[in-house]
Amino acid sequence: MGIDSFSAIINPPQGFILAVGKINKMPVIDNCDQIVVGHRMSIWMSCDHRVIDGALGAVYLKELRHLLENPALLLV
Repeated sequence: MGIDSFSAIINPPQGFILAVGKINKMPVIDNCDQIVVGHRMSIWMSCDHRVIDGALGAVYLKELRHLLENPALLLV
């Protein structure tokens, strides 16, 4: 739908919810210090802190990012 980013609202009995935006093409610097076209996507997470601590949510998002950047790991 062309939405860059948004905040999702938690509805009981949910403990957390992910909001996933569209993939945008942006200039990024690669490993050779060259400016190239890269793809970026925003992912936001809303947590009910009675269920999931924010630090644990950050660990989850870090692992999710790692898997999205390395999809071959999902096959192992």
